Amino acid sequence: VLIKSVICYGGRRSDRLRALSDPPRWFIFCLILSLLLTRVMEGGKPSLALVYQAVQALYHDPDPAGKERASVWLGELQRSMYAWEISDQLLQLKQDVESCYFAAQTMKMKIQTSFYELPPETHNALRDSLLTHIQNLKDLSPIIVTQLALAIADLALQMASWKGCVHTLIEKYNNDISSMPFLVEILTVLPEEVHSRSLRIGANRRTEIIEDLAYYSSTVVTLLTSCVEKTGNDEKMLIKVFRCLGSWFNLGVLDSNFMASNQLLMVLFQVLQRDETSTNLHEAASDCVCSALYAIENVDTNMALALQLFQGVLTLETAYHMAVAREDLDKVLNYCRIFTELCETFLETTVRSPGQGMGDLRTLELLLICAGHPQYEVVEISFNFWYRLGEHLYKINDAALHTIFRPYIQRLLHCLARHCQLDPDHEGIPEDTDDFGEFRMRVSDLVKDVIFLVGSMECFSQLYSTLKEGNPPWEVTEAVLFIMAAIAKSVDPENNPTLSEVLQQVVLLPESVHMAVRYTSIELVGEMSEVVDRNPRFLDPVLNYLMKGLREKPLASAAAKAIHNICSVCRDHMAQHFQGLLDIARSLDSFALSTEAAVGLLKGTALVLARLPLEKIAECLSDLCAVQVLALKKLLAEESTNGKSADPTVWLDRLAVIFRHTNPIVENGQTHPCQKVIQEIWPVLSDTLNTHQADNRIVERCCRCLRFAVRCVGKGSASLLQPLVTQMVSVYQVYPHSCFLYLGSILVDEYGMEEGCRQGLLDMLQALCMPTFQLLEQPNGLRNHPDTVDDLFRLATRFVQRSPVTLLSSSIIVHIIQCAIAATSLDHRDANCSVMKFVRDLIHTGVANDHEEDFEVRKQLIGQAMEQHGQQLVTQLMHSCCFCLPPYTLPDVAEVLWEVMVFDRPTFCRWLENALKGLPKETSGGAVTVTHKQLTDFHKQVTSAEECKQVCWAIREFTRLFR
Repeated sequence: VLIKSVICYGGRRSDRLRALSDPPRWFIFCLILSLLLTRVMEGGKPSLALVYQAVQALYHDPDPAGKERASVWLGELQRSMYAWEISDQLLQLKQDVESCYFAAQTMKMKIQTSFYELPPETHNALRDSLLTHIQNLKDLSPIIVTQLALAIADLALQMASWKGCVHTLIEKYNNDISSMPFLVEILTVLPEEVHSRSLRIGANRRTEIIEDLAYYSSTVVTLLTSCVEKTGNDEKMLIKVFRCLGSWFNLGVLDSNFMASNQLLMVLFQVLQRDETSTNLHEAASDCVCSALYAIENVDTNMALALQLFQGVLTLETAYHMAVAREDLDKVLNYCRIFTELCETFLETTVRSPGQGMGDLRTLELLLICAGHPQYEVVEISFNFWYRLGEHLYKINDAALHTIFRPYIQRLLHCLARHCQLDPDHEGIPEDTDDFGEFRMRVSDLVKDVIFLVGSMECFSQLYSTLKEGNPPWEVTEAVLFIMAAIAKSVDPENNPTLSEVLQQVVLLPESVHMAVRYTSIELVGEMSEVVDRNPRFLDPVLNYLMKGLREKPLASAAAKAIHNICSVCRDHMAQHFQGLLDIARSLDSFALSTEAAVGLLKGTALVLARLPLEKIAECLSDLCAVQVLALKKLLAEESTNGKSADPTVWLDRLAVIFRHTNPIVENGQTHPCQKVIQEIWPVLSDTLNTHQADNRIVERCCRCLRFAVRCVGKGSASLLQPLVTQMVSVYQVYPHSCFLYLGSILVDEYGMEEGCRQGLLDMLQALCMPTFQLLEQPNGLRNHPDTVDDLFRLATRFVQRSPVTLLSSSIIVHIIQCAIAATSLDHRDANCSVMKFVRDLIHTGVANDHEEDFEVRKQLIGQAMEQHGQQLVTQLMHSCCFCLPPYTLPDVAEVLWEVMVFDRPTFCRWLENALKGLPKETSGGAVTVTHKQLTDFHKQVTSAEECKQVCWAIREFTRLFR
């Protein structure tokens, strides 16, 4: 009754919306939804009427909060067992597009992620039901057809009992012209889903499927050809046919000889050659040709098809020019994609036999024609090919080959310089963050990669000569300077008159030139810092030039970056200018600098500071830090900051960069010149940490600052150890910020080998571990706190490296190992890497006989730990790498298994055998996951390995059986 009165089920939509917009009724409706959500989660099946109303709320509720609640409720429903039956019923009812789409999407999702929920005897019924639904709903919505097609494809891939699914589908629907659209849709998504990450069908089943699809591939192509013949020039059908053909090309199962003489290939190029082809059809045809070109990357084994595609693409040049004339950018982009894919496919042939056969250099001409298009988006498509060409030619390093390709690279660079030109009416400096700015950055990277073919000096000189000739417009000058900046560092600065002349002329540019020219010239000066270092006479005029820019708001950040570069490269020469740098640092906030530029200036200043005489460093460091320290003191005292930032992180970041890069050379026995300054600053950092202990962002910056302070003076910061650790532990009990764990690892790294510090550091570890374990033992604790996992095991690893016996003899080691074993399944790059490194290093301490006195003790302690946890560790590692971890983590897993095996090979063989016995031998669809032979082969490969990389290769191959 409540549902009917509140939702007005069965009434007019306007009535329903009025009811839902009435606050009291909406509250009751939410209450009912909440109760029913609880009911679904507790095992109660909701009615179809309620599901239908939730779908309506999701799509039509004017209140965003209502949509969100409906979405959450429907999401819970999709995860329940009832989703199978309810989605099947909704598809049968065929009430409206929304409910059918929700049901089709749910069915697809359930098959992808929860197929194991269904008993095998229901699989045939599910298949028949889905085929009935797609036939009945084929005219309702293309999106629903796609969802159902995906559901059928995913079912076919997982259902081992459904043999020859392609043959079954074609035989069932081949003679019904009205069924062709959804049949082609199924045949399109089926090859695409073979390598879907959503399906863990395993390598054995995947191989079986690919072989089956390859067997029927000619049948599919024949069907597609028949579709084209029957439907004539029907655009929608042609699009579907091309997408389907492209999908089969992508899977790599089509017979190249069969395709070389197939009529579809001719149709493809006819469509692309026709001027009147629609945009959608043109895109589908272009995608298909690109897929075909990608599929024949091994040209020598697909010669017949390669030749047909090569000749076909070369016929498209006229069509490209027609698209340019009509200003049809979509088609222009498509043609450029095809030309680029052609060049990528025949790259090795072109380099191996340039100008001969399919190494015809007309392919490069096509790309250069595209590079001449006025829109920069067109040339950008080809960048990856030019990178690869440069890489190939660099590896071959053949002067004769370089001579052949040099003219093409020269023409490319000419086009790129033109594309980098700003609009003549552009005002201000070039933007780095918009699309055009990002394009220019990619141009800069490409130029650096291919410039060796032309010669850095030759190119630099040619560019400079274009500026000296005549009086080019400002936008041309700016673009040339931009390209010169990209290659400046690759030009040999030794006795180079052109570089010296360029630098001399740039710093004499008048302030009246366009702001963008001044901006880019400042960037060029920064890139020419090595020239300044070789020619100290330029240092004063360069610094004067950069100081002018520093005082102008638009140029300030670029000038600061250039000064930073000069300081980094010319550290010895800049020592005489330290007072000037110090003056800049004191008045940093009077310049309009970005945060990054301000920090960069301080970095440059600190680098120069480290080159001063030791007796001057302490005083100068104190002066350099004074502004930051004073600002923090004012913030702590809640005094006015006089317009300066009231955010402590600004000042902490600046202190951190100063400590990080002030690294003077201190001989043994000498007192570190920074020690006294850091001791004086510690109370301010400590007070800042206490005041903002609840704010993770500020605490992280405090810890980072302290990290670099400790690194700066090393053992000289010993007096800070006790108060710092005490404060860290105290705050961590209340606010478990993971950065304290990281800072703890730094302390262990610096002091872990000092006998007098070891027990105190162990006490710190134990105190930090207790709150950490409580946090990680919460539901989904490991997954929700990967930074904590990462930093905990960094700390533990430092202990293993610096004082392993101290850690292994403690009571906390058992808990740390148990936590590590649980965390081996965590799919987080940094956290997983830290966990694996800890376990590997821990076991290695019992393997590496480094002739230290405690080796036998370490070996005994590791033996005890392995006896207690070894089987669990190996079992968990095998389960994790088969079911939880991405492939890039497998080398780390291999290293851990290798160390376990090196420590005790016979016992490891037994542990691995037990772990392999526990792996599932079949999928939920009845397909064989792993055979007995594959298990025994893998066991033999690992246990007989003589190098760690052999273990890694074996694991890579083995885990594919479960993915």
